Amino acid sequence: MLRNKEHNPVEVYDIINYHLQRCLAVPICRGFADMTSCEHHLCIYIADSVVKCIHRLDSQGKAATQWPVNDRPQGLSVNTAYNLLVTCFLPPKIKEFSSHGYPLREITLPDDVINPRHAIQLTSGQFVVCHGREGDPVHGVCMISAHGRQIVHSHGGQRGSSTGQCKVPIRLAVHSSECVLVADYWNRRVKLLSPTLSYIRDAVTSDMLKGWPRRLCLDKQSHLYVAENEYKDGLCTAGRVVVFSV
Repeated sequence: MLRNKEHNPVEVYDIINYHLQRCLAVPICRGFADMTSCEHHLCIYIADSVVKCIHRLDSQGKAATQWPVNDRPQGLSVNTAYNLLVTCFLPPKIKEFSSHGYPLREITLPDDVINPRHAIQLTSGQFVVCHGREGDPVHGVCMISAHGRQIVHSHGGQRGSSTGQCKVPIRLAVHSSECVLVADYWNRRVKLLSPTLSYIRDAVTSDMLKGWPRRLCLDKQSHLYVAENEYKDGLCTAGRVVVFSV
């Protein structure tokens, strides 16, 4: 778990009893945007939106390195080739790096994808991308072709709260069935979409949460970890991770 604090911001918990195991330091990190891990390379990646770089730690918090993104990183994910995908706001694109920061390719997203938040690459090579900030007229989730130029399927549209709409879809998770889970931030829910991005149901409803869902993680046992924050007078006052079976 990543906390927005100066010292030892990464906390490692036991997944059986949820007991804190250790804390990890991140050298010279100024703006935490996202975090993900790679079980193949046994490392953790953290996106720094202020320095515009990626921090890489090994699983014990040692051997810390970083490399520049040269754009503002937002969301992180690891693909089936064990490379890191970095979703960037402006210009809207996905950057792929090797585990040690070697740039492999850049994918410019279609014009209709404004302010992308997070992207995950499917086994087919296609990408699922969520997009939309608070002031944007369009908020949704798109499935984009492997070359990045074509929208294959989409969900959402005008910002709203109906089953077919979103208000700041902020993070994604993909099930082994290729159903898509979306953290619909301002609607305080997690939506479950089909592999073609049709609405199935709300996997997590607002009455299951105390705050607003900001991050998702889905493990191989279909346990969904939802990081939520509570706010008062515009300030984050509390946060927790809630675990669901999906």
